[in-house]
Amino acid sequence: MPTVEEILKEHVTLDIESFDRLYLNGYVPIMQTGPQMVNFLLRHRGYANASGALLRRMTKSFIADVEKFAENNAIPMDSFVGKKKKQRRKDDVANEWRRKRPVRDDVVFIAPAQEKQTSFYIRKEQRAGTQRFLYSRSTVCVKHFYFYIDDADFGPAFIKIGTYAPFPIRVCINGHEWAKRQLEKRGITYESLDNGFRSCGQAEELQNICESLGPEQIEDFFLKWVERLPFPLTAEDRACGYMHKLSIWQMEFSRTQVFDRPVRGREFFESVIRENIDLGRPDRVQLLFDRKIIRTTPGKFRTRVITNGVFPSIHINYKSSHLKQYFKENRAARTEFTINNTKDFGVKKGIRNLPYLKRIARNTNTRLLQIERVSHDCVLSEASVERLSEPSVTTDGKRAPGLRPANPRVMSLMAALTLFLHVPDGFRNRDLRRCVAGLMGLQPEEYNANRMGYDLRRLRLKGLIFRLPGTTKYELTPYGQRVSLFLTRMNTRLFRPAFGSIQEDLGVHVPSPLRQAMDKVNFQIDQLLANAQLEEKKMQRS
Repeated sequence: MPTVEEILKEHVTLDIESFDRLYLNGYVPIMQTGPQMVNFLLRHRGYANASGALLRRMTKSFIADVEKFAENNAIPMDSFVGKKKKQRRKDDVANEWRRKRPVRDDVVFIAPAQEKQTSFYIRKEQRAGTQRFLYSRSTVCVKHFYFYIDDADFGPAFIKIGTYAPFPIRVCINGHEWAKRQLEKRGITYESLDNGFRSCGQAEELQNICESLGPEQIEDFFLKWVERLPFPLTAEDRACGYMHKLSIWQMEFSRTQVFDRPVRGREFFESVIRENIDLGRPDRVQLLFDRKIIRTTPGKFRTRVITNGVFPSIHINYKSSHLKQYFKENRAARTEFTINNTKDFGVKKGIRNLPYLKRIARNTNTRLLQIERVSHDCVLSEASVERLSEPSVTTDGKRAPGLRPANPRVMSLMAALTLFLHVPDGFRNRDLRRCVAGLMGLQPEEYNANRMGYDLRRLRLKGLIFRLPGTTKYELTPYGQRVSLFLTRMNTRLFRPAFGSIQEDLGVHVPSPLRQAMDKVNFQIDQLLANAQLEEKKMQRS
C-alpha cells in the first residue's frame, strides 16, 4: 500500500482551498440596549413616548410588507412544519423548492418560522404624574422570515430576518457556490462534487477565484438584498445610521483533495486512521454508520476500521471549534475547520477579521495533513536518535541536556506532546504539565511548574518546540512532531508488547511466540549454567 505522502503527491488530481459555509449575524449596533431603543423611538422616530405598542406596530407592518412582496412577485411561501406538525429539515425544503423553481438572481421562496431571539422586555413606570417605559433584554419566541434566494454571484443562499426589535438577521452563503458562479461568468468548465469541485478546466484560476472572496464581496451581497427585500427599518432609518452590520457567527474553511481513483481515498483513510487511532489525538476517531447510535442502543461499540459500506471521518475539537476530515462523495478527502466562536483565537467577530481567521483555518488544515504525513513515516535516523539522547551545545553556546528514550519522564513528555499536535493555538506550561503529571502517575503539585519549565527548556534547545513570539505559548516543530510520534509509537507498539511478552507470568500465561522463544533461550541458559556447576564439582572431587 502506498504511503500517505505518496497518495497525496501522486494520486490527487485537484487540490482546492476555499471558504465553505459562512453563517453571519446581522445586527444594528445602536439598537442593542434599552436606552438605545428608547432613543430610537423618541429622538429618531419622534414619538411622544417609547411604548412597546410602537414596536408591535412595526412588527405588524413588516409582516404585511413581506406578504405583499410575496404576492406581487408571485413568490411561494412554505413552512418547515409538515403534516401532523412534524418538523421538516430546512435544507430538504429548500432543495425541493430550488428544483421546482429554478430562478436566477431572485427569491426562490419565503418560509415563516417561530423561533427564539433576544429582544426586549418593556416595563411601564409611573413617577410624579409622568410615565416612562423601561427596556431590558429578554428572550422571546417570535416570527422570523427565511428568504431563500438564488444570487447571481453567490448562488444558493438565505437571509433570515426577525420580525421584532432589534430585528436580528442571519445570512448563510457558501464560498464554493460563489466560486462556481465566477467560473460560469468566465466560461471555465468544471464538474461539481456536491457543493465543491470534482474537476476544473483551469485549476489554478479556480484557486485564485477562491482566494479573492472576502468581506467586500459579502457586504456588497448583503447591501444588494437589503435594498431588494422588504425590511423592518426604512431607508430613512438606514440613512441615519440604523443599518445592520455583519459579524461572523460560524465560518467553515476547507481543503478538498480529489483522488484519481476511489481506492486511493480508501487507502488514505485506512492509513490515517491506523496511524492515529492510538495517539489520544484526534479526540474522537469514528466511523459514520447509516443509523443513529444513542445511549440505550444495545451492544458494544468500539472504533474499528471498516471499509465496506461506511465512510471514515476524523473529528478534533478545540474549544468551540471543530476540525474534521472525511471521505466526500467517495472521491475526495475533505479537511474542514469550523470556527464557531472567533474569541477562541482572541479575535473579534467583525467580518473584517475574516482574512485573519482564514489564515488560522488554513494553517490548521495544513498542520493536520502534515502530521498525517509524518505519522505514517516518522522513522528517525541513527544520527537523530543520538542528537536527541546525548547532551549537546546549541549554535549560540547553550547546553542542551539529553532526552533519553528509555527514561519514563521523557516518554511521558513525548506522549503528552502528541496530545497537542493538532491544537491550532499552541500550548502553555500548565497545559502540558497536567498531561505529563497524569502520564507519570503524579499529582500536579508533585510535577510543579519549575520541573515543567526545565523540561520545556530541554525540548526547546533540542529543537522539538519553539516559543511563539511575544507569548508564553509553544508549538511543535516538524522535527518535534516526528520525534514525539516515533518515540510514542515505538513505546506503544514495540517496548510495551515486547516487555509484556517476556516478563514473568503474573498469574495468567499469555501465549506469545516471543515469550515462547525467550523461554527456550532461558531454558538453554539454565541448562548451560547447571552443566557448568556440575563440571566444577567434578573437578573439586578429583
